[in-house]
Amino acid sequence: MDWRAVKFDWNRARAFLVTAEEGSLSAAARALGMTQPTLGRQVDALERELGVILFERVGRGLTLTPSGLELLDHVRAMGEAAGRVSLSASGQAQSIEGSICITASEIYAAFLLPPIVAKLRRELPGVEVEIVASNEAADLRRREADIAVRNFRPTQPDLIARKVGEEAARFYATPAYLRRIGNPETTEDFARADFISFDQTDVYLKHLVGLGLDLTRRNFPVITASHPVHWELAKKGVAIGIVPERIGDAEPKVVRVLETVEPMVFPIWLTTHRELNTSRRVRMVFDILADELA
Repeated sequence: MDWRAVKFDWNRARAFLVTAEEGSLSAAARALGMTQPTLGRQVDALERELGVILFERVGRGLTLTPSGLELLDHVRAMGEAAGRVSLSASGQAQSIEGSICITASEIYAAFLLPPIVAKLRRELPGVEVEIVASNEAADLRRREADIAVRNFRPTQPDLIARKVGEEAARFYATPAYLRRIGNPETTEDFARADFISFDQTDVYLKHLVGLGLDLTRRNFPVITASHPVHWELAKKGVAIGIVPERIGDAEPKVVRVLETVEPMVFPIWLTTHRELNTSRRVRMVFDILADELA
C-alpha cells in the first residue's frame, strides 16, 4: 500500500462521519464532546484535503452531497474498524483504575444503581463511573457503554450476558388517592380508577386487560414516557403507577394495590462486549453489579 497516497486525517474523517450520522454540526459536536466551531473546522479541512464538497446546508441541518454519500460507507467502515481496535485495546487493559460506563433504564439508573455505585466506589476507588440513563438499548459494539443492565437477552454473537435475576413490578398508589376513589377492594372496583400510562399506544392497556382488569383508554388520563416521572406522579397521588416491587415497597408514601393480580415479571441481564470481558476492570465491575442486582 502506498501510504503517501493517504492524504487525510482520521480525526477529520471522524468529524465527517459523526456529522453525517447526527445530521447537524451542533448535534455532532455534542456527541463528540467538542465545540461546534472546532468540529466545523475539521470538516472544512477534510473537504480541502480531499478536494470535494461533502455537505450542503438545508435549513438548520446538513445534507450529504453526492460526493459525501459516496465516501460515507468507506468512512463508516473505518469508524467500525477504529471501534474494534479500541475494544481490543480496552480488553487487554489489566489496570483496575480508569473509567467505566454503565447504561440502564431510567428507573434502574435513578433508584437501583446509586447504592451499587456507592459500594463500587468504596471497593474500587480508582474507577470513575459514568451512568447513561436511557430506556433505549445502547449499542455496546460501538462503545456507547461498557456494561448494560437490560431486561432482555442480547442476540448479537459478539456480546456476552449473564442473567442475574428476575424483577417483579407491582401497582402502587397513595392512601389518599385510594380514599378519593372509594377505597376499591375488588378487581371490578378498579374500573373507576385512573392509571398512569407510558405512551399513546394501547400496549399497556391491553396487558392490564389481559390480567383481568376492566379498563378502557379513559382509565389512562396521564401519560409519560419517563419512568421516574411516572413514579413521582404515583407518589403524589395523581393515579396508580407501576414500578419494580423493591422500589415500590421501600417507599412509605404508597401502598400496594391489586395484589390479587399477577405482577409483571421480567428478567435482569448484565451485558458487555466479548472483548471488554477480558479487561480486569470491566470484569470486577460486572461482578459487583451482578452480586448487588441479584
